[in-house]
Amino acid sequence: MTTAHHLRLIDGVRSREFPSERTASGSGVSGPGFHTVHLYGEEVSWSADEEDHVERRAQCQADHDALVTLLTLRWGEPQAVSLWSARERLLAGEEMAEPWADTVLGCEHLPLWRMDDRWITVTLHLERDGTGCELSVLVTSVDPP
Repeated sequence: MTTAHHLRLIDGVRSREFPSERTASGSGVSGPGFHTVHLYGEEVSWSADEEDHVERRAQCQADHDALVTLLTLRWGEPQAVSLWSARERLLAGEEMAEPWADTVLGCEHLPLWRMDDRWITVTLHLERDGTGCELSVLVTSVDPP
């Protein structure tokens, strides 16, 4: 998918009503107060060579950076949010509202914009072993942890 396509997806999901129950679609999950849309990712294929993993990971990072740059031009500088303390609290057993629990476990930091009554972020989850990556957008009315 192109960056322009990603921006159209973000614009579309930003204006959608939230469902009353958690539902999954081919490209993401929605629930009370949130939409998560998967933009890019790869399943770890142990048969793929390391160079292929590095190339895909670099493309995922580049797509993330391009989206953040374009959204910053549109909406201004995002809040830079570290998720370290929220992750520590979650791992210690603290309850965390959806959609933040999954986000906190998958990302180290976020660019976060507040538009009207919604928070919007582009999440980048890089597997620690270097084999995979995932790029998603989250739109939520639930305040971050």
